[in-house]
Amino acid sequence: MAGRERGRGPKRGAGGTWTTRPSGPRSFLLVCSFLITLGSFAVLPYMSVLLHQRLGLGLGTVGVVLAVASLVQFSGGVVGGALARRIGLRATMLVALAVRTAGFAAFVPGLGSPSAAIGALFLVSCGAALYLPANKAYLVEGATEAERPRLLSASGSAFNAGIALGPPAAAPFVLTSPGALFAGVAALFAVVGLGHALLPAATAVTAAPGASGPRKDEDPAAPAGSPGAGGPPFVVTVLSVYVFMFFQHYLALYAVPRTSASFYGGVLMGYACLLVVAQPLLSEWIAGLSYRRATRVGFGAMAAGTAVVGAGGRAGIGVGAALICLGEIVLFLKNDLEALARSSAAPAVVFGRQRLAAGIGAFASGVIGGQLYGVAEDLGTARGFWFAVSLQALVLPVLLVPLAGAARRRYGGSRTRPEKHAAAGGGPRRT
Repeated sequence: MAGRERGRGPKRGAGGTWTTRPSGPRSFLLVCSFLITLGSFAVLPYMSVLLHQRLGLGLGTVGVVLAVASLVQFSGGVVGGALARRIGLRATMLVALAVRTAGFAAFVPGLGSPSAAIGALFLVSCGAALYLPANKAYLVEGATEAERPRLLSASGSAFNAGIALGPPAAAPFVLTSPGALFAGVAALFAVVGLGHALLPAATAVTAAPGASGPRKDEDPAAPAGSPGAGGPPFVVTVLSVYVFMFFQHYLALYAVPRTSASFYGGVLMGYACLLVVAQPLLSEWIAGLSYRRATRVGFGAMAAGTAVVGAGGRAGIGVGAALICLGEIVLFLKNDLEALARSSAAPAVVFGRQRLAAGIGAFASGVIGGQLYGVAEDLGTARGFWFAVSLQALVLPVLLVPLAGAARRRYGGSRTRPEKHAAAGGGPRRT
């Protein structure tokens, strides 16, 4: 769909910068991004409590169930991208929302059966895997490369606002009236799905307007359908999420005994608010950074933040969280922008690939982090855990990103890129 049909053109704002004024469909998607995460995070953060306390599953079993569900939610983005290429972006979002609605509705009878509850959880995870690549692709459909940073940062802010408000909104009901809570969330998703049915149809375009060709450090012969076709953005996304998830998973274990649960909750709320406000404000600056500098700034901020957290105390934890937030904002947005700019694949495929990278990073962090934190506690130095994470944030990008690039240049030279050939033969290919 042409840019004039999908969104208004760029408008020059104060200071000579270009800003994007979202169209009706885009504005609707941004509102839905908030509502979807609000509903999801009203229940998903409490799944361990429900599975363990209400349904009687052992903590080991609960951990395995949640780990596999998270892996499905992330890595299934590749399936979501492929489905979007076949049936279109709007149709994929409708399928995803139908699956998630069925999953949340299935929790109502599933609250009396562990197997039914686990099945419902996996339905919700599958729906999330299908939805996000199509959502982001629809958002940037027809947008120029200059418009993408604000659109993606606004989407991230909407998602994070829902993440921040969902858990406290559901806290009074999650243990006393879980059936009513799940029914309410299912109804919310059903209404959101009906709204998506009214969106204008959009087709997944192989190369969005304004997309650039391969950069000088990208191997143009790498096949766009393979995970490695994302090049460094794929590897950097794996490492970004890997480092970030140490903070996400283990800050509570470290902070609550040393401060208080209320202080920890305040840190999380402040973190989410900082994400919501800072992402749009920094989007143009991040877009203007070279990829090399962005990775240095992002991983440097994460390394400094985890080291400051390890220094201990309320001030250290608060300042460290703010630095890690900066690292997340820079790395997550820049990785998506760079992956789009370097690939001629459909945006939904690119975002699906990025979700796969995030899943790999999250899974590796969960496996390694538990062992590492256990060793640190056995040695009586939980602070050492954070210094070890800080060291990884500094060393791993320096070691692994050049190795990944060298491997692609060595083994990808004889392969061709079908999308580019198709574009050269007859323009962008639509599905």
